[in-house]
Amino acid sequence: MEAKNRYSFKRKIKLIRNLLILFVIGMSHYAIAQTAFLQNPHIMISSGNLPNSEKAASIILSEEIKKRTGIQILVSTQVPATGTIILLRQSSAPTPKTFSIGNEPILINKPESFRILVQEQNHRKIIIVEGYDGRGVMFGAGYLLRNFIYKQGSIGIPESLSTSTSPDKPMRGHQLGYRNTANSYDAWTTAQFEQYIRDLVIFGTNSIESIPIFEEEKSPHFKLLPDDMNANISAICNRYDLEYWIWVPAQFDLTDTAKRNHYLYRIEKICKMSVRLDGVFFPGGDPGDNPPETVWPLLKDVSEIIKKYHPQARVWLSLQGFKPSQSQTVYRYIQEQKPTWLGGLVTGPSSPEADETRPVLPAAYKLRYYPDLTHNVRCQFPMPWWDPIFNFTLGRESVNPRPVQYTAIYRYLAPYMDGFISYSDGVHDDANKIMWTRLAWDPRTTERQAMIEYANFFFNSSVREEAADGILALEKNWQGPAFNNGSIESTLTFWKQLEKKYPSLTSNWRWQMYLLRAYYDAYDRKRGIYEAELETKANKILNQVDVLGADKAMDEAKQILEQASKNNVDPILRKKVIDLCDALYHSIGLQTSVKKYKASGEERGAVLDFLDFPLNNRWWMEDKFASIKKMPAEEQAKALKEIANWENPGEGSFYDDIGNVSKSPHVIRGESWVNDPLMRKSDNPSFDWWENGFSRQRHSFMCNLRWPVALEYNGIDSTADYIVRETGYGECLLKVNGQRLDHTLYGKGIGEIKEFPVPKNLIKNGKITITFDEINKDDINWRKQSRATEIWLIKK
Repeated sequence: MEAKNRYSFKRKIKLIRNLLILFVIGMSHYAIAQTAFLQNPHIMISSGNLPNSEKAASIILSEEIKKRTGIQILVSTQVPATGTIILLRQSSAPTPKTFSIGNEPILINKPESFRILVQEQNHRKIIIVEGYDGRGVMFGAGYLLRNFIYKQGSIGIPESLSTSTSPDKPMRGHQLGYRNTANSYDAWTTAQFEQYIRDLVIFGTNSIESIPIFEEEKSPHFKLLPDDMNANISAICNRYDLEYWIWVPAQFDLTDTAKRNHYLYRIEKICKMSVRLDGVFFPGGDPGDNPPETVWPLLKDVSEIIKKYHPQARVWLSLQGFKPSQSQTVYRYIQEQKPTWLGGLVTGPSSPEADETRPVLPAAYKLRYYPDLTHNVRCQFPMPWWDPIFNFTLGRESVNPRPVQYTAIYRYLAPYMDGFISYSDGVHDDANKIMWTRLAWDPRTTERQAMIEYANFFFNSSVREEAADGILALEKNWQGPAFNNGSIESTLTFWKQLEKKYPSLTSNWRWQMYLLRAYYDAYDRKRGIYEAELETKANKILNQVDVLGADKAMDEAKQILEQASKNNVDPILRKKVIDLCDALYHSIGLQTSVKKYKASGEERGAVLDFLDFPLNNRWWMEDKFASIKKMPAEEQAKALKEIANWENPGEGSFYDDIGNVSKSPHVIRGESWVNDPLMRKSDNPSFDWWENGFSRQRHSFMCNLRWPVALEYNGIDSTADYIVRETGYGECLLKVNGQRLDHTLYGKGIGEIKEFPVPKNLIKNGKITITFDEINKDDINWRKQSRATEIWLIKK
C-alpha cells in the first residue's frame, strides 16, 4: 500500500512537471506570436531641405538596424512598391498621396515630441514616426530602436509599439570631457565620440558638453589635439542638431590681467573653431576660487565674444565653492541687473541645492542641474553606507550602475530644475547616464524598464530581461555588509551563466563592464572574508604573547597575515578580473591601471591597481610590529595585546567602527536614503584618500562618520564605571544622555585617543545614548574638518 502511494505521488509530480513545461512552451509561443516581424522593410523620408536632426533620424535608424540584424534598409523619398514602410516625417510635412495617417494617438504640441502609429494599409504594415519637429523625428527613431525586437535577418515590433510622448525636461545632456583626467574619453577617436553621442541620442539626449579649457594639455592616449577633437565634437552635435556646451573654469586669479586676457583669447579661439555653440558653463569653483565681484565682469566679456560667433548662445554660472554670503550676492545681482546674456544658474556639487536656488532665481532664468553620476565616494551622491572593502578597491570611479538610487535622487530634484547636463569622467557610469536621460523624458520610467531598453539595444533582444536584472543585481551587491550579502555570489553565478549563454557579446564593452563588476565584487567578498579570518588568527597569536614571547608572537602573526599574498584565495577569479580590465582597455579605452594602462591617477578608475590591496589591517600591524620591536622589552607585551584586542574591549564593553556598515552595531543611522535621497537628515560614511589610496593606516582610521546621529547601548550595568573612548580627527564635543562630557585624554591626530569618563548619575536607567554637538565650519575644507572614526564604551 505504501509503495502504491509513493508510485501515485510520483505520477502526480510528473504530471505537474509536464503541465508546467507545456505552459512555459505555450507562453513562449504566445510571446512570439505577439511580435510581428517586418517584411522587406524600407525607410521613407520627406523630400526637400530637412533639418539636420531629421536627416540624422534615417541614418541612425538604418545603420543601427543593420548592425543588429544584418538587414540593409533602403532610404528613399518615394513609396516603395512592396514591403513594410517606416515613414519618418514632421507633422507639418505633406502627407504622401497613397497614405492615410490616423489621428490616434494624438501628437503632443510641444518641441521634440513624437508619436508612433502602426497601421495596415493595402495589405502592408506601415510604421509612422511623426515628430513635432526634426528632433521629434530623431527621438522617435530612437524609440523604435530601443523597442524593436532584433534577430539576425529580421526585425520584430512589440504589439504595444504605438505611443505619443514628449520630454518632461527640455535639457537632457552629458559632459564628455576630452582630457587626461577622464578614465576613457581621452583614448577615443572622433568615430568613437560620434557613436557614443549617437547612443545617448537614441535614449533622448539633446545636449553634449565639452571641456576645451583646462590645465591638462596632454594625455598619453590622445588621438588628436584637444582643440581639434572639441571642434569635431561641436560638428557632431551640429550634424545631430544637439546643443553644444562648453565647461570653462578659470583656474587663476581674475585680477591677473595677463591671464585674464589669455583666457578670453582662448574663449574666442573656441568660438571660431566650433560650428555650433549653445551654452558656456562657468563654474564658480571646483576648480577656481574667485569671488562674484570679479566673476561677473569676466562673464560679461565672455558673452560679448560668443555673441559675435554664436548669437544664440548664453552664459551659465554655477555657485560651486561660493560661501553662502557670496551666493546671496549672485542672487541679488541677477534680480537687480537682469543680465540678458545669462541663460541661468547651474547647481550641483559643492553648491546650494536646487530647492534653495530655484525660489530666489527669477522665472526668466533657467536652472540647470549638474549631477555627479560618475563617482561613488567623496562626491555629491556617495554610495549609502558603502562597505569599506569596496571603497578600498573599487573606489571612486569604478563601473557603477546605480539606477535605483539615481532614480530616487532624480525624482526628488526634478520639480526644481529645468533639466540637466551631467558630470561624467568616463564610460563606467553609462547606465546612470541612460537612467537620468530616460527619467528626464518620462519621470514615470521605472528602473527595470530603462535597463530592459538598455540591454535590448546594447546587447540583444534575447538577453534584454536577464541582463536588466543582472545590472540591477550589481547595484544590490553594494548594499549592506558585504560579508553577509550572499547575493554577491549569486549575482556572479548569474552573470557567468549569461556569459556562457551569449558568447557573441564577449567583445561588447558594456557587457565587459558588468562582467568585470560581477567578478570583482565576488573576488572582493571572498578575499575580504579570508583576510578577516587571517587577522583574527593573528590576533589570537598576539594574545599568547606571555607564553610565546614578543618576537615569536609577532613573527608567527606576520606569517599568518602574509598568507593572503602567498596563497591567493581564488586565482581564477583574480585572473578573470585582470583579463576583463585588459579587454576594456582595448575595446573602449577604459584605463583601470596607472602603470599598465596609464590612467591619470589611482583615484580615476584604477581598480586593477587595488586588486591585491589588503582587506584587513595587515600593513598597519606590520608597521606596528616594527615600532614595538624598538620598545623596551617590558612594554612590548602590553602593546601587542592592545593591537590584538583593538576591536574586542572585553566583557561588558563595546566597540564600533562607526563608518563601517559591518562593524557599527550601536550606530543609529537615521532616515534611509530611500526617503531622504540627498541624505540630509543623517550623515553618511566617508573614506579618506591618503597616499594615493595605498595608505598603511588602520582601515578604521580612514573610515569616518561626521557625526553619527547617535550610538545607543541598552542593558548597561548601572553600578559600574564607564569611559567613552574615541578616535578621529580634530575636536569632539561628545554627550552622554544629553550631557556634555569632560575629557581626561584628548588626542587630536589621526588614530590618537580621546577619553571621556561617564558620570554614574547618567546611567541609572541602564541605558546610554551618545551624541555629538556639531562643530564644523562652512569655511573649512572637508579634509580638515573634525570627524569621528571609532567609539568604545569601556566598562572599567
